[in-house]
Amino acid sequence: MEKIVLLNEYLRERFGCKVYKIALNGGFTCPNRDGKIDTKGCIFCSAGGSGEFAENAALSVYEQIERGKERVAGKIRNGKYIAYFQAYTGTYGPVEKLRALFTEAIEHPDIVVLSVATRPDCLPPEVLELLSELNQIKPVWIELGLQTIGKETAEYIRRGYELEVYDRAVQMLKSCGIEVITHLIIGLPGESREDILRSVKYVCDSGADGIKLQLLHVLKGTDLEKDYREGRFEVLSEDEYIDILKECVLIIPRNVVVHRLTGDGDKKLLVAPLWSGNKKHVWNRIQKEVLDI
Repeated sequence: MEKIVLLNEYLRERFGCKVYKIALNGGFTCPNRDGKIDTKGCIFCSAGGSGEFAENAALSVYEQIERGKERVAGKIRNGKYIAYFQAYTGTYGPVEKLRALFTEAIEHPDIVVLSVATRPDCLPPEVLELLSELNQIKPVWIELGLQTIGKETAEYIRRGYELEVYDRAVQMLKSCGIEVITHLIIGLPGESREDILRSVKYVCDSGADGIKLQLLHVLKGTDLEKDYREGRFEVLSEDEYIDILKECVLIIPRNVVVHRLTGDGDKKLLVAPLWSGNKKHVWNRIQKEVLDI
């Protein structure tokens, strides 16, 4: 079996140096929070819109990048950076605002990629046109939060769109020459191992250029926490998660870059699984048992 392509090696080969991601905050909201679709957000999403590790939205984009560089100064020397708009829905806003934020990021001399996390239902024509224009300056990546292809699970987590919306988004982005990374959550309530593998296979066949596999985290203050404390589901054990990853990597082809095989939950918010808080230990197990490194 050919080994999967991990993000770090892909970036080093593409750009010739170490490339580190800086999480930025553009001050966005989400249609699943502001009432356009719902007001409660996805069932697993924290109050920070998954942007707990992002910089302060009160700072300019340039200042956020510089602060992010300072944070990782001990890990990277003579490298470059990805400007990653992580918090909430990164294409949900007036196109003039998006143009200003994204242009400021992409024009920073140390930025080699603009990456934007968003929803597949938040890519209107004028935003696609902007992304296509910026993609002529430096590579633009769009990260789509799919989480699952299961219809019942999608309804339970309050995703707020049908699978066909994801399919159309990938097609539109690819037609603009924009690279697509798709997020999946492993361990969603009610999903079997077979359900998870079907989602992974679907993403790999969808045209996505990259995939992120994220362990389900139960975070304080979410509706998912309420269901967990009421005993409505159990989280995966460490061994279960490792075993599922072993099967996932068998079906991910080398043309789909693996951007993540686990994930960090903010330890101040993490309710379960607590074993995931030991990031170094988990990654060592993944390297040894899943990647055979």
